Amino acid sequence: MSMPELLADRLSLPVICSPMFIISNPDLVIEQCKAGLVGSFPALNARPAEVLDEWLIRIKTELADYQAANPGKKVAPFAVNQIIHGSNDRLEHDLGLCIKHEVPIIITSLMAPNQIVGPVHDYGGLVFHDVINIRHARKAAEAGVDGLILVCSGAGGHAGSLSPFALVQEVREFFDGTILLAGSISTGRSVLAAQAMGADLAYMGTRFIATKEANADPDYKQMLIDHAASDIVYSSLFTGVHGNYLKPSISRAGLDPENLPEADKSKMNFGSAETKAWRDIWGAGQGLGSIKDAPATADLVAHLVQEYTDAKADLLTVSNYP
Repeated sequence: MSMPELLADRLSLPVICSPMFIISNPDLVIEQCKAGLVGSFPALNARPAEVLDEWLIRIKTELADYQAANPGKKVAPFAVNQIIHGSNDRLEHDLGLCIKHEVPIIITSLMAPNQIVGPVHDYGGLVFHDVINIRHARKAAEAGVDGLILVCSGAGGHAGSLSPFALVQEVREFFDGTILLAGSISTGRSVLAAQAMGADLAYMGTRFIATKEANADPDYKQMLIDHAASDIVYSSLFTGVHGNYLKPSISRAGLDPENLPEADKSKMNFGSAETKAWRDIWGAGQGLGSIKDAPATADLVAHLVQEYTDAKADLLTVSNYP
């Protein structure tokens, strides 16, 4: 197990909240961090580009003020997601602002972060990288990342197809850094299960869409509450990369979720002018069946902590085997 010093004694649960396109905003990130979970957002959510500077100042200031007023509370650091892809013409600008503000954690996606690790390490930051298979994991490890986010089967949004039992074990054989596990993790019990599998941290996204602070359409939040794993479809159509989406949102857009064509990965995009992911086609992980409400983030985290505590107690009652 490998927990970075930056996170030691600063988490109420071993959880990093994933950066969700459109959904993750300063309100959500600040509440996640104040509750003791690492909050994060994609840099591209701050639009126009100049707004990113404002967001970073606000998040840093509010968290510092909250910690000063509550010295005994566990207040987690925050993270910013950078998409490393030719279609992201803001990468240099956004990374420059993250370096200027010394963002504690940078989460990178798609291509290996060879040009990002050095500058972030120079100011003491961490780099965690999304991967869906061993080939991607090895490339990121060679780039010197501090952690690998294993996006396994059942995760919301862009997700892999491998079982976490397989991917965690194989990655741990060559990587001794921090391992984060994503894929249908939506309860305190599943956070504990991720640790039992060998992960250091759980990576949660979908559950936080259905919160008061999330920048999500109310219909989106209700759709999560009303549906379950059988209402998820895995498709590459909408962005060129396979991801998990809510069938009802696909049907509402006039498409047949049971008969979606494959997309050309080389032409990765965010949908046509008529139907855009993630504006019209809504992503979700297979763990949505446990979502029954859309509470304030602080209340949700308190509930997750209780579930986690209860799950650990339950394990002690399981019969021991030789």
